[in-house]
Amino acid sequence: MFKRSDHAVVHRFATACRAGSPGAIRSLLAPEVVAVSDGGGRVLTAVSPVRGPELVARSVTELMSPDIALSVESVNGEPGVVLRRAGGVVAVVSLRVAGAKVAAVWIILNPDKLGHWNEPRPVRC
Repeated sequence: MFKRSDHAVVHRFATACRAGSPGAIRSLLAPEVVAVSDGGGRVLTAVSPVRGPELVARSVTELMSPDIALSVESVNGEPGVVLRRAGGVVAVVSLRVAGAKVAAVWIILNPDKLGHWNEPRPVRC
C-alpha cells in the first residue's frame, strides 16, 4: 500500500518527466531500479528489462515529447503516471516506491491493454 510519502515521490517523478530532464528523473531512481515495458509487439520498446538509473531515466525521457500531456492518476489503485497525445492515452506508468526512491517502473504502451483507458467515461456530478 502506498504511503503519503510515496505519493510525493510519484508527483516528483511526474514533474521530472514533464520537464524532460533525465538528470531530474535519475535523481529519483534507486540504484537497483528496473524498468519493464510492454509494447505488445505493436509499439517499439525494450524487449528486456532496463536496469540502473542512467538507462531507466533515458528510457522514460524517450517517452516524452512536446505533444504529450502527463497526469498523475490512479493506476491499479495506486498513483501512477498517464501519458496522453491528442486526448488519447498512449502510455500508463506504474511505480514501486522504496523509501524516497523509485525502485521499479512498469510502462504499458500496448494499445490492446490501453483500450479501457480510451473508452468514454461517465461524467460524475
